[in-house]
Amino acid sequence: MRLYPDVPGQRLSTVARDLVVLTVLALLAWLAFKVHDAVDALAVLGEGVGEAGTAVEGGFGSAADAVDGVPVVGGSLADGLRSAGEGTGGNVADFGRRGEERVHDLANLLGALTFAVPALLLLLQALPPRIAQVRRLTAAGRALSPAAPEDLAERTRLVAMRAAFSLPYGQLLRFTSDPFGDLAAGRYDGLVQAAYEDAGLLPERV
Repeated sequence: MRLYPDVPGQRLSTVARDLVVLTVLALLAWLAFKVHDAVDALAVLGEGVGEAGTAVEGGFGSAADAVDGVPVVGGSLADGLRSAGEGTGGNVADFGRRGEERVHDLANLLGALTFAVPALLLLLQALPPRIAQVRRLTAAGRALSPAAPEDLAERTRLVAMRAAFSLPYGQLLRFTSDPFGDLAAGRYDGLVQAAYEDAGLLPERV
């Protein structure tokens, strides 16, 4: 499998595109952590409410303990104070804990969405052409693999013919001023170079 072209300019361009994609993914991950931390910091509100409720419940409990030993009415009064503490401070503490948990859940969700949605869109744009490029390079590498010495001349002629008959004229003229004249005269070097560069490869034997 060929991941990158052999031609220096094409290789540099491909590496640069891959680095851009990786950099954007890293920035999205950093942003997702920032969003998570910013939202998660709001959990301090629920934590404060929970602590306040616990303090109120504890105050009622302390008062109940103080009057529990009072003769005749102490037990009933203590039970009433404890019930009042659970009904006020206990409920507030539970509310605060639930709020804190929901804030944590929301922070996780928003952090994940901040990364996942744009990252998915980016990969849907970047991966298909990159995968297609790798497949083309791999297929071209196999098709243009070096021939045996006895087949080299015929392989060279066929590669030159493919270049002359399939590549755009402007692309051919970068390598030879007379592509069809070169083909007819057996001057294959420029045509073979054009074919290999079009495939993103460098000729191993021409």
